Amino acid sequence: MEIFLTYLKVFAVGGAFCLVGQILINTTKITSARILVGYLLGGVLLETVGVFKYIRNFAKAGATVPIIGFGSSLAKGAIEGTLENGLLGAVTGGIEAVSAGIAAVIFIAFIVGLLAKSKTK
Repeated sequence: MEIFLTYLKVFAVGGAFCLVGQILINTTKITSARILVGYLLGGVLLETVGVFKYIRNFAKAGATVPIIGFGSSLAKGAIEGTLENGLLGAVTGGIEAVSAGIAAVIFIAFIVGLLAKSKTK
């Protein structure tokens, strides 16, 4: 029963993030790219003020998988890098924190590019 409640929390929080994004797309003239950047910056802001750890503990993958989790990881790495290496660590720490995710996306996109057939309209 506990695993069901965990899945429910993950789905509810991840779905709420998606619902807010869809409402913004449908009701405003904000482009999808700007909403995406807003979510990224929201994750950075929530991590910076220390709120995202509570969201992460509650929602687990529902909070870390969407782009808001990427922003949080980027900010967390930048903060840790700054504490260890100063100003240069702010850049390198953020890149190190998200490098595995970026590498995975590039690799998967390469594989899909090899397997998929492009079509013209």
